[in-house]
Amino acid sequence: MRFDIVTLFPDCFTSVLNSGLLGKALAKQIAQVNLANPRDFTTDKHRKVDDEPYGGGVGMLMKPEPIFSAVESLPVLPRREIILMSPQGQTINQPLLRELASNYDQLVVICGHYEGVDERVLHLVTREVSLGDFILTGGEIPAMALINGVVRLLPGTVAKTESLTAESFEEGLLDYPQYTRPANFRGWKVPDVLLSGNHAAIAKWRYEQQIERTRDRRPDLLSKWLDRRQEAGGRENSERKFPPIRSSEGQGEQREQED
Repeated sequence: MRFDIVTLFPDCFTSVLNSGLLGKALAKQIAQVNLANPRDFTTDKHRKVDDEPYGGGVGMLMKPEPIFSAVESLPVLPRREIILMSPQGQTINQPLLRELASNYDQLVVICGHYEGVDERVLHLVTREVSLGDFILTGGEIPAMALINGVVRLLPGTVAKTESLTAESFEEGLLDYPQYTRPANFRGWKVPDVLLSGNHAAIAKWRYEQQIERTRDRRPDLLSKWLDRRQEAGGRENSERKFPPIRSSEGQGEQREQED
């Protein structure tokens, strides 16, 4: 997959693109990332990329000409999406990342800055995407999140592909608690079931923990998950597998008894 990032600050991406699994994936050419700076496509001696908004207002807007020129300089692959990182866009989630990883060969990502971009840039854009309901100084950090989330889904990035389906959001539920050595750290013990070697019991415990954790932390996700289960005719079965609801006080008492 090819990523073309249109950004005024290409240096922001250097460390991210050379680190961890993302860096290894790019080294193996599972994906490639190209950076295009709109400032390189200006035609005035000051290389101006922003200007005051018509009608007045606070701050500056990115001008349309350098952005159009930067995007139009790029090669066009058959399955291409042009994305504007914008707080007004579709929020990044796992289904969106899967869609982008599966359905496109090229993602052109435009990073806004200042007070945003001239509205006419939207004539270029096929999708607006947001990192969430908050404001950052620019679209670079959201773009990094998008690249990371998509590349890790591409074949060859993650060695153990089963780990891609056993994580938060992949099945509509949050991930279950996980532990490693030591089995007892400062009095906090690994649950006995995980030490039992009983794979069926471990799978059941993990599934119940996913439901309980999602119910406690993201009831909105649980509601959507239940709706999908109901549509599939499995709501009654899923509700039977619910773990008992415990208050935080009850959890504390149980922990004391285990210790």
